[in-house]
Amino acid sequence: MLEAWGGVSARRMFSGYGLFRQGAMFGLIAGDALYLRVDERNRPDFVAAGAPVFRYRRGAAGEVEIRGYMACPPDILEDADRMIGWAQAAASAALAAKAMKPAGRRRRARKRRD
Repeated sequence: MLEAWGGVSARRMFSGYGLFRQGAMFGLIAGDALYLRVDERNRPDFVAAGAPVFRYRRGAAGEVEIRGYMACPPDILEDADRMIGWAQAAASAALAAKAMKPAGRRRRARKRRD
């Protein structure tokens, strides 16, 4: 569905896949569902569509909710043009979130013991 948009890569993460564009994760495939990154600009579209927030079970801690990702509505998955529009909004949200994060420290390489 996103082939025409281009520049998308997938990486194995946890028990699913992260979808990346321009170095930012804008989507998550978990189970049989696609979740897209949301912020104050595109969240109302997801809420209006009745899309749930991404949740997963974390051992004894129980269910964890990640409010930054919401399920892509099923009707969007059936229309490539609409899917690209929603993915572009998600990528914009992901890039904005990435820009807000402070630069992380680089990990120091461990010396190997021989």
